[in-house]
Order: sequence, then C-alpha cells, then structure tokens
Amino acid sequence: MSQTPSSELPTCLTFSELRQACADLRGVVECFPFDLDVMVFKVGGKEKGKMFALMSISSDPVQISLKCDPVRAEILRQTFPQITAGYHLSKKHWNTLTLEPNNPLEPTLILELIQHSFDLVVKGMTKAARLELGF
Repeated sequence: MSQTPSSELPTCLTFSELRQACADLRGVVECFPFDLDVMVFKVGGKEKGKMFALMSISSDPVQISLKCDPVRAEILRQTFPQITAGYHLSKKHWNTLTLEPNNPLEPTLILELIQHSFDLVVKGMTKAARLELGF
C-alpha cells in the first residue's frame, strides 16, 4: 500500500493567508465594527460597505464566515462537516468554515468560497456603487 507524500496532502490555510485573500479583492476594507476580536471585510468602504467575510482573530482553530447562495450553502453543509450555518448570522445566507489542521478543507475550495461571497455582495450593490468601485 503506497502512502501519499505529506507534501501532496491538503494544507490548512492560515489566518494570515485568509486575511490576505480577502484584502486582495478590489474595493475591500478591513474593519472592526463589532469589537476588537471580529475582523470584518467589506466591499465599498467602512461606512457604507457591505460585509462579505468575518473572522475572529482569537479563534482556534481558525474560522471564517462567508456569504453564500442559500442552495449552495445547504449543499456545502451536508458535504463538509467543517462547514456549518453562519455563527450569529443569517443561517440561510452565511456559512462558517472551521479550518481544522487535522481535517482541512481544500485551499482551492476556501478561496473559491471567498470569491463567491465577494461576488454575491458586489452583485447586490446598486449599479452606481458598482461603477464607483470599477465593476
């Protein structure tokens, strides 16, 4: 029986990598509107921007909450035990991903879900707001 080399096993994204993935998207600001533990990523500015991602800076393991299409959100929850209904958020529209090093989600899936959340929020913005951001 052959073993998969450890370099080929899925790796768990770090807090810093998640933070960078969110911050790199166009028009995104990082802020702490609730308390100093919950980092929020908004598209469109701190005041009028819309949230697409939230992370606790003290959570261990790392968790990130992302907006998601309701049908897809349910499928993801049924498929991956690390994905649950959004914590303190609309259970219909938000998922919380728990990034467990011993049971990691594929980094490509996580990055795609960050982009999906961002895209949903941008799509819901007014045409004027989208144009102002260059979309």
